[in-house]
Amino acid sequence: MPDSGGGCCRCCCSFIFTLGLTALFMWLSLRTSKPKCLLQRIYIPALDKTLNPPGNTTLFFELRLENTNKDKGVYYDPVNVTFFDNPNRNHPIGNFTILKFYQGHKKAATKGGDFNASGLDLAAVSRAISNGSAIFQVDMETSMVDIEFQLNKALVSAKGIKEAMGGTGFA
Repeated sequence: MPDSGGGCCRCCCSFIFTLGLTALFMWLSLRTSKPKCLLQRIYIPALDKTLNPPGNTTLFFELRLENTNKDKGVYYDPVNVTFFDNPNRNHPIGNFTILKFYQGHKKAATKGGDFNASGLDLAAVSRAISNGSAIFQVDMETSMVDIEFQLNKALVSAKGIKEAMGGTGFA
């Protein structure tokens, strides 16, 4: 009876190849993708020329977070949102923390808030609006844990979301 030769080596190579393919498919199916973050609305009554007197420096905002994962829900830790009144992000006007929450797969969540924008340079922003529009920067930072594997924790950071604002105080 002829010997098939290399039986042990062939078996080991097949096992390693199968193990590699299994690892690849598991990685492709279990990895999480970062959510999309959009600043939907921003309103500062102090910049609204239709109000009398325009002294209210409260900043109202609304963020939209979209979970792009096909099969996984995501738990967000508290979301820290920081606003800046210039494109260089060197002059913060305030920050807000959105409480932790759960977001299902392929779902979008709208989260809003308001805070006193005491650091807002009203004169500089008003000059920028009179020249066209003022640019506001928004930084968002949180960490998220997917529901299926608690060990998979990723830092999510959206830096430099830009929003132009006109003379109505809305963007």
